[in-house]
Amino acid sequence: MIHDMKTSRVWLTASLLVAMLLASGLFVSAMAQDGVSNNAQPQQKSAATRKVTTSGGRDPFRKYEPPRIVEKKIAGQVPVPSIEARINGYKDRKAQAMRERMPAPKPTTALLLSEIQVIGISRTPRGYAAIVEATPIKLSYVIYPGEPFFDGQLVAIEDNRLVFRHETVFTDGRRERSVEYKPLRQPTPVNSIPVTGGTAVAAAKP
Repeated sequence: MIHDMKTSRVWLTASLLVAMLLASGLFVSAMAQDGVSNNAQPQQKSAATRKVTTSGGRDPFRKYEPPRIVEKKIAGQVPVPSIEARINGYKDRKAQAMRERMPAPKPTTALLLSEIQVIGISRTPRGYAAIVEATPIKLSYVIYPGEPFFDGQLVAIEDNRLVFRHETVFTDGRRERSVEYKPLRQPTPVNSIPVTGGTAVAAAKP
């Protein structure tokens, strides 16, 4: 009887030891798994970070292609129509203005500043006036400040020259404005023509 009790105590102690060992083994395994999962999260985050960081770069599996060089086009000056084309355009605008009962455009709108010569300057009731000659068509016009031209406008009339605002148009839509002066063509003593009711007109003939 005593021997059976001792054997039972031995088995009970052994069972408790086994149970404690199993419990400790499960605890260690759970801690290890928890540590592995904690270590895996930073790695996943770093991998995701690397993926986001490198996604915007060049694809390493594609063949390298050098960037295309875009040639910058240099804007040139808009071609000026011939004098015949400008005169025809003026006639069309004048006819359209008459149909619409609007003021007709000035004939100087068909002329370039480089195509006129100042042959006289005088004082009139309206102020200073200038007489210019269109060299391509050999016609003369009396003009006042504000007179429009194909590539500019008369700004002021001085004693011996005219002041123009010259405009250059480029193919890219850009416009450049500059001041241009036209001196009075030097007269000869024979061609000084007096004007009735006003001051003398300085005029010259070629």
